[in-house]
Amino acid sequence: MSPVRQVHLLHTNDLHSHLEQMSKIHTLVTRMREEWAKRGETGFLLDIGDHMDRVRLETEGTDGLVNRAILERSGYDLITLGNNELLTFSAKELKTNYEGSSFAVVSSNVVEAAWGRSPSWLTPWKILIRDGIRFGFLGATIPYDTVYELMGWRVQDPVPILRQKVEQLRDRVDVLIVLSHLGLFNDRKLAEQVSGIDIILGAHTHHLLEIPERVGSTLIAAAGKFGHHVGKITVTVDPASKKIVEMKGKCFSLDEVSEADEIQEIIRRHRTLAEKNLSRPIAKLAKPLPIDWKRESPLGNFLADSLREWVGAEIAIVNSGQLLGSLPAGPVSRKQLHQICPHPINPVLLKIQGQALRRTLEESLMEEYMEKAIRGFGFRGKILGFMCVSGLRIVYDPNAGPYQKIRSIYVGEKRLRDDEQYDIATIDMFTFGAGYMELKDGKLIKYFLPEFLRDLLARQLQKANAPQLSEVHRWHVV
Repeated sequence: MSPVRQVHLLHTNDLHSHLEQMSKIHTLVTRMREEWAKRGETGFLLDIGDHMDRVRLETEGTDGLVNRAILERSGYDLITLGNNELLTFSAKELKTNYEGSSFAVVSSNVVEAAWGRSPSWLTPWKILIRDGIRFGFLGATIPYDTVYELMGWRVQDPVPILRQKVEQLRDRVDVLIVLSHLGLFNDRKLAEQVSGIDIILGAHTHHLLEIPERVGSTLIAAAGKFGHHVGKITVTVDPASKKIVEMKGKCFSLDEVSEADEIQEIIRRHRTLAEKNLSRPIAKLAKPLPIDWKRESPLGNFLADSLREWVGAEIAIVNSGQLLGSLPAGPVSRKQLHQICPHPINPVLLKIQGQALRRTLEESLMEEYMEKAIRGFGFRGKILGFMCVSGLRIVYDPNAGPYQKIRSIYVGEKRLRDDEQYDIATIDMFTFGAGYMELKDGKLIKYFLPEFLRDLLARQLQKANAPQLSEVHRWHVV
């Protein structure tokens, strides 16, 4: 009787360009591979999406090529796409990153919107053989219908697509695995509704399952966020029957793991390239544009003005916490704009009632809102901050009670009417329920992709009088 075979699945997820952690991941993976080789065992290295994040200078300045270089050097076998890849990189940039790479990119529910099929660099499934055992891999990304189409993608409902693919692959493989950038709730739902999946490796909701969950016959695993852990699933298979004998897993903390010099060198080289690409001056300021998170300031007004002009609305509102620093006098580069506004956040056009706008502005004057910490939704700052506005003139009493501070609001020369509908330029973060709930309930008219707020700032800096206009007050103490 032949001894059972063990194959290992190492998995990472939601790295979000925490590249130093990739240096530690490389060290751990190299050590594990050496141990497997001594025992005559083998395995895979897999990433479950959101590896790239433009908040990182090296990723922004190379359009993700630093991430590809690290994935290749670390020997990843397969990856899937996160929403961050699909929503913050153009189709051309993704092709440059993934076409001809040493790893496969797998997604079963992502197709080109124009053609309804996968591009050349993306495959809906992959079968790989290790030690005579056939492993089938599927992938899925969380759907956000409207915004993906603006980037040229159609992301389909994952459950029926995966059910169909599982039926097609189940008899052709011995172990069937889904790389799922869907979130833990959807992973559990998938395990319940689609039979035939052996393992779901999860992502998106940044959940850490130090010991995998079992839902029926399916094992669900995930390794947290930012590369603080690496997950490992060991699959034991009877080579005669090709049946799974055992599946077990755990996550390894990287706190005590040393950094690999070769990955650090890749980061250093791409940092030099990124700084070169982003350091060219795009404008020159005669005076500084300061930001204040707790009160009206010129740079906050400047951002609101740029948002209003880009969207073409009469009104714009955006929180000052989007701006992590001020702009000094002198030359301004895209590197500086990235440093002060690194968020992958896009403009939107909303229609809301005057009453909802009034309530939102009242809330923005409250300390609890200004100090509110935001997590996720594309936000890479610290607190919500003060509300920056454009196209409005607001008279208020800072000493009045909550929801009683604002005395009057003017849209241009006309008073705001509580029962009237207004089109406002704002940011997608608010439509997801981050910050002000009244804005979440507004009617979404249009998303603007792929532009980020720093792109709007860059355009506004090209306008000769824009910095001077930002000094005109919009909030007036009674």
